[in-house]
Amino acid sequence: MDARSIIARVRDDEALTDEDLRWFAEGLATGAVTDAQAGAFAMAVLLNGLSDPGRVGLTRAMRDSGKVIEWNLPGPVLDKHSTGGIGDCVSLALAPALAACGAFVPMISGRGLGHTGGTLDKLESIPGYRGEVSLAGLKSITAQVGCAIVGASDDIAPADRRLYAIRDVSGTVESIDLITASILSKKLAAGLEALVLDVKVGSGAFMKDMDEAEDLARALVATAQGAGCMTAALITDMSQPLVGAAGNALEVIEVMETLTGTGVTPALWDLTCALGGEVLALGGLAADAADGAQRIGRAIESGDAVLKFGEMVAELGGPADFIERWPDRLPAAPVLCEVASPAGGIVQAIDGAALGRAVVALGGGRRREGDRINPAVGLAEMAALGDRIAPGEPLAIIHAASETDAEAVAGQVRAAFTLGDETPGIPPLVQRRLLR
Repeated sequence: MDARSIIARVRDDEALTDEDLRWFAEGLATGAVTDAQAGAFAMAVLLNGLSDPGRVGLTRAMRDSGKVIEWNLPGPVLDKHSTGGIGDCVSLALAPALAACGAFVPMISGRGLGHTGGTLDKLESIPGYRGEVSLAGLKSITAQVGCAIVGASDDIAPADRRLYAIRDVSGTVESIDLITASILSKKLAAGLEALVLDVKVGSGAFMKDMDEAEDLARALVATAQGAGCMTAALITDMSQPLVGAAGNALEVIEVMETLTGTGVTPALWDLTCALGGEVLALGGLAADAADGAQRIGRAIESGDAVLKFGEMVAELGGPADFIERWPDRLPAAPVLCEVASPAGGIVQAIDGAALGRAVVALGGGRRREGDRINPAVGLAEMAALGDRIAPGEPLAIIHAASETDAEAVAGQVRAAFTLGDETPGIPPLVQRRLLR
């Protein structure tokens, strides 16, 4: 058995055996499979796909390429995962809210992928926050605080750690099979009892239309449940950014305003409660999803969630006084530049992917693996669908490291907003719910 023959079989649309997939996953983890071979495998899978058993086999093989955590805790081990969007900072609010409701949340998260931001990158805009911890550290902090948002350690799904980075730089991010295996290999390795999935659809998502999003949601739910993890999925709107900001520190600000009640963003609040309600019900901490959503809302309103967030930040190396001093602790860009609308009208459509690429161009994301991120840059106060904009009014405010950087993306940001005379139909935030 060798990488070339496995790649050739995927290329020729032939089925792979569980043994093939275990060998390839182990080769990813050990380095026996080269970067070129991993990229060729990813492209072949993107073009030809895997069978349903092949998808499950790849997920299990990548999960078993490292350690699988076992827990002995006084509450259910729960988690959430989003397929990625613009301004999507729900994980930062949801994990501490779940912990405040009695759950334990070992949230193994990723970095920015393509045009979408990464949960770890956002949290690491907090000075001192360490997203990389050992398996023992993850277990200890989760048990003590109730939640820990960290990256996958070398012990957790190392095959995915390798393939995830290669997908980002090889144009293979959109493969349903690779997305499913990547998400679930890490989640199943974390020893979860229940999982809720947020599958995005729209201009700012990897899945642009409902059929694609539903295919992915069904693949994720079927694969996770087949592996013994109770799972539900919500298909949610990404035809516009979830919050008014895109960029690492800027999104942390949105979360802190919501958790502290100083400036609640309705979409962030609503989606946090909806996703939390689903997984609390699956984990037995709520009678149903509606009851669970109310429990999440109470955890935020009472301040219990923000206290959990502060404890987690401190345990992971951030400032002990972060929840009291967060406006002073987060980095700020030296240049702010309004993107003026050339004409008046109502915002009809927003190209979320273009906005995400603008953030990457400002330095808020990676063009290549290993690129350093500037946590302060991004976009803020972005116009929303249905907003009426007068000529010269700002569509967004660019936060940049220099005026040159701001000028370089201003046209791209301006072009991402389509204005017209009609009031557009705004899609519902939660569009579909899948339990099987």
